[in-house]
Amino acid sequence: MENISVKSITVRLRTDKPVRKTPYQVKGVFMKQFPNEPIIPFLDGSLRDKYFYPRVQVKIINEQIYIVGIKEGIEAIMNLVNNLQSFNFGNITINIEKFDLEENDNQFKSTDYLLRYKFITPWAALNRKMFSHYKSLSEKEKMVLLKKLIGQNLLFLSKELGPENCSKIYTNINIDNIKPDKIEDNGWGIFTGGFKANFILPNYIGLGNGITRGYGTLFSLNNSLSSISSEFSDDESDYIEEKINEDDDSLNISTADDVLIFNKRKDNKKRHKYKKKKRYNKSRFNKNINIPKNNNKEYDDDDSKFNSEKYHQKQHDF
Repeated sequence: MENISVKSITVRLRTDKPVRKTPYQVKGVFMKQFPNEPIIPFLDGSLRDKYFYPRVQVKIINEQIYIVGIKEGIEAIMNLVNNLQSFNFGNITINIEKFDLEENDNQFKSTDYLLRYKFITPWAALNRKMFSHYKSLSEKEKMVLLKKLIGQNLLFLSKELGPENCSKIYTNINIDNIKPDKIEDNGWGIFTGGFKANFILPNYIGLGNGITRGYGTLFSLNNSLSSISSEFSDDESDYIEEKINEDDDSLNISTADDVLIFNKRKDNKKRHKYKKKKRYNKSRFNKNINIPKNNNKEYDDDDSKFNSEKYHQKQHDF
């Protein structure tokens, strides 16, 4: 059987000023300044029925712009950044001085070892309904649920992106506080910390709810040689490959039976026609996020079905 390598890239834009904007604002500028670039359908929601997990993700980390491309999104990102000179946000113009590029292959597959990851932006693990359920659980049950969420997300990524479907994922989590902070306007529960899993992920992709808003961005602690940034790495002495111990009661095991199978909508034309008439309620979004004017189309892509309430309802029989 042919060995298929799944590739990803991360581009960090070096700018002449700190970028104190949201991912939505940056994507809004992309769509306004470069409406004909191949990257636009990956940002405006046009491809959300084709790709359940976002192939292009825009992040703001430490006042710098990161753009992550997976599989089909790679070429579109490179076409953009090779022609990118500045961003005009209206009240400020930010010039691009250079960009750093990190390339990865052999991603989104299982390994024989547990790999360590840390969330460098809060992990929005719980949607509104799950938050209510979570509060009713014991501390032990809460930990089991969070481990299960990570495992099922990774199984989904294996199915959606990987060279082969994983049959079993082992996970453990290390969160700073079992009690989540709450995003008031949408009722999500967010955590800080990290996790372990026998699954290979590229740096800077997102897990959980709110990927398109920048939540759940992760960094691999088993990849100390990141060509873009080492500021998120621990001491290299901590980079130890950890063998899987199936007798370890703290490990959660998720199997292929837990993976959600999406049902594609049958009538996309009617759905898109309806969405053009729909007015978006700003209260749906984080109060700290300023929604760019004249770019409502972008918000069709919010979170993708991978992070929707319907997705989590199907994953967990509550």
